[in-house]
Amino acid sequence: MDVLVSGLLLIIAAPLLALIAIAIRLTSKGPALFRQMRAGKDGACFSILKFRTMMQNAPDLRNADNSTFNSNNDPRVTKIGQVLRKTSCDELPQLINVLRGEMSIVGPRPDLPDQVSTYRIEDRQRLLVKPGITGWAQIHGRNNLSVERRRELDIEYVRKHTLRMDMRIILHTIPMVLLGQGVYIERSVKRSGGSV
Repeated sequence: MDVLVSGLLLIIAAPLLALIAIAIRLTSKGPALFRQMRAGKDGACFSILKFRTMMQNAPDLRNADNSTFNSNNDPRVTKIGQVLRKTSCDELPQLINVLRGEMSIVGPRPDLPDQVSTYRIEDRQRLLVKPGITGWAQIHGRNNLSVERRRELDIEYVRKHTLRMDMRIILHTIPMVLLGQGVYIERSVKRSGGSV
């Protein structure tokens, strides 16, 4: 189902994907796509794809809980990047990750490898399923949730997920994306190594 849905959506969205890629290239230096290593099923790392929303070689900033920092006034984010984040269109290239079998439409959002190293024993249950573009934690508050609460909801999903639950998540994701809910949260920030 993931392959069929992602393939169909990529075909339908192809003109939009092309326009976004062109707009990114015309308005800021750097590639249209941003690649970053993430932890997938069983902890295997893969390169997640997103449309680039930041200036090229922007510093990696983290919240105090080591989650990635995002803010509606983040100076690293380009003007078109602000629109892409608000509409979640920056996540569309992850349909390619789904088509490759690295991700699912629904599942826990994939963490950075260094974040996996901070998992408690029970948190590792998140790695028993493929990571998703959207998930149980996303429809319960997205970035407005603490890291601990997101992980709790992800574990709940892993233990209880069914096709019906996946459909519920997808249906609840649509209005959240349209309304731009839970995209940004203000938290204390620290600088980390690397770039985003």
